[in-house]
Amino acid sequence: MKLKDTGRTAQDIKDLVSKYMIETYERFDFIAETAEGMYLYDENGTPYLDFYAGIAVNSAGNRNPKVVAAVKEQVDDIMHTFNYPYTIPQALLAEKVCTTIGMDKIYFQNSGTEANEAMIKMARKYGVEKYGPHKYNIVTAKMGFHGRTFGSMSATGQPDNACQIGFGDMTPGFTYADYNDLESFRNACTENTIAIMVEPVQGEGGVHPATKEFLCGLRKLCDEKGMLLLLDEVQTGWCRTGRIMSYMHYGIKPDIVSMAKALGGGMPIGAICATAEVAKAFTAGSHGTTFGGHPVSAAAALAEIDELLSRDLASNAEKMGDYFSAKLETLPHVKEVRHQGCLIGVEFDGFATSTDIKHKCLDKHLLVTAIGANVVRMVPPLILTQEDCDKAYAILKEAVEEL
Repeated sequence: MKLKDTGRTAQDIKDLVSKYMIETYERFDFIAETAEGMYLYDENGTPYLDFYAGIAVNSAGNRNPKVVAAVKEQVDDIMHTFNYPYTIPQALLAEKVCTTIGMDKIYFQNSGTEANEAMIKMARKYGVEKYGPHKYNIVTAKMGFHGRTFGSMSATGQPDNACQIGFGDMTPGFTYADYNDLESFRNACTENTIAIMVEPVQGEGGVHPATKEFLCGLRKLCDEKGMLLLLDEVQTGWCRTGRIMSYMHYGIKPDIVSMAKALGGGMPIGAICATAEVAKAFTAGSHGTTFGGHPVSAAAALAEIDELLSRDLASNAEKMGDYFSAKLETLPHVKEVRHQGCLIGVEFDGFATSTDIKHKCLDKHLLVTAIGANVVRMVPPLILTQEDCDKAYAILKEAVEEL
């Protein structure tokens, strides 16, 4: 919908949001009206170079033509039904995901936090049924982030994070250990522990990739103790890090892995994939969803995966991530650049806040996000080129120098 077709002004739209919506977001002062490729356009047609990608969602580009076509075609057939009849897009997507990443079973959800909820529930039910009522504890990483529903935010090892403050006691059954510290995780495990749950790259924690020693060590630890390894790949999955899934960098496989964001190419969808043995924990009535595996979202996901794989955007993410990160290291006031593929974090030395840098970039029509006080995070569409990287670097450099 275009602003000119509404009979309203831009200020009218902003006033409606202010009057009627419960706001938990810091709004940018423009209306996102259209998008294409590497750019988002406001109500005046002003282009914004998009290194946000809807928060790592639009990996094959904003409004990818094949994804759009798949959505339109599916809407002409069926938009929604409940999960009792079979639907073709859902079945085809299940096959595509499982065969592509080498997992046995899939369960569809609507978002990343719901996928993590399902992963937590499956692991706990597996533990209780196999070992007894005490076996449901999960060890997660300090400074991790797993979502905003109650189970997933309880798994989030950030007690001072706004997502946990003011809600009372968290869901019991979680213990926290230091990320990239295998001994800390080993010490946190007890006879009640059924699983270890981590992100291969901590995103909200400041863009910290797992070391190979750490993640491979967790796999070995879980195997030794009969525990499950749960990987949260909501943000890292589907080519973002230079591999189809981030765990493929490490030569391991999880028992359950969650995914969302890039999977749907802009349509809401999430999922967990599990081994056949662990998937047996979910039986009739133990979990459910009205919209999970929605036909339109599933059709979009099939098109998005085809684009990601046929264009080898994982390789482009690795190449452009290395190129861009090397340039970013030459920015003034940079303390460290951390990345895996095109999940990139730039930590500054505190000369200005990351929020200040974000807003200065916004003024110059570059979209980035701020993590904590000093980290700027970038997750651009994976179709980006060296020219796009050079443009973003030039804007960031101007922003830092002006601040």
